[in-house]
Amino acid sequence: MADIWWKAHPHDLHRLQDRISTVYVERSHVDRDENAVVVINKKETVRIPAALVAAMLLGPGTRITHAAVALLADSGTTVCWIGQQGVRMYAAGMGSSRGAGLLTQQAYLVTRPKERIKVARTMYGMRFPGEDVSELTMQQLRGREGTRIRRIYRDHAARTGVEWNGRKYVAGDAHAAGDDLNRVLSAANAALYGICHAVITGLGASPGLGFVHTGSALSFVLDIADLYKAEYSIPLAFDLTADGLTDERDARLGLRDLIAERRLLAQIVDDVRSLLKVDDLAVSDTELPQLWDERVGVVDGGTDWASREADLVQPAFGDQHVTVIGPELDTPIEW
Repeated sequence: MADIWWKAHPHDLHRLQDRISTVYVERSHVDRDENAVVVINKKETVRIPAALVAAMLLGPGTRITHAAVALLADSGTTVCWIGQQGVRMYAAGMGSSRGAGLLTQQAYLVTRPKERIKVARTMYGMRFPGEDVSELTMQQLRGREGTRIRRIYRDHAARTGVEWNGRKYVAGDAHAAGDDLNRVLSAANAALYGICHAVITGLGASPGLGFVHTGSALSFVLDIADLYKAEYSIPLAFDLTADGLTDERDARLGLRDLIAERRLLAQIVDDVRSLLKVDDLAVSDTELPQLWDERVGVVDGGTDWASREADLVQPAFGDQHVTVIGPELDTPIEW
């Protein structure tokens, strides 16, 4: 067990009343034992009640059985197959009983201009701590952000001695354009998008409903990733280029190490939940479908409404984050 952040030891997860937001598993075998997911590696065995997990993120060296996937799906738990420490997002599955509360909240915020600009201003405000951006227009915010990023490029160029001649990139191909620095930066950004994509999907939000970006299936991923580029991908790209490490793999590995060291995964989870105001939202994970009601919002499905009305109880997700990592292998995993 290593590099873990949570509010309880993994062996005590069965005592938690709220769901664990994310469980990251690496170099382990995942199986099922009755109603628990069992994570097994050469060092230890961890039992995790499936119904208490919002999202299970499977990293390199992980094997999972059909029985475990079926249990997680039945429990409404999202399963994501990702790269090491979230660098790269390969695939995801979602249990059919998973509540849509977070997605509904996101759609509500993004489709109402007043709410949308509030969220966008909050995103920009996170990049300008201590400054009041509550009255700025989107054009003004974009201008200030552009000035900030140009200054960051200039400062890192002076710090590392690497020449900076402006940003050049080709979407979808990290090594298609620009000099070595531009290509490394594109590769690092692509890896950063991977972890953001994994968290957004894992929490049940939509990668495509962005507040600043729009029109792309990854608009919200781009929104979230932009919060961290100044601290992660930009300085990393200058440092790697200064050291002569200009392969795409160098960028992925470098970002992976920063993610683990600074616990970025947990930070993204907290930021997404905060931006979507999830603390003010009752997120349902009931297995029964629900029906919309113009007076009270939603009511239970599967109910004989000719004879009675039912009270709606919606438990909230917890904000804990857990990592389970097996021991180092003799043969490194190439990813």
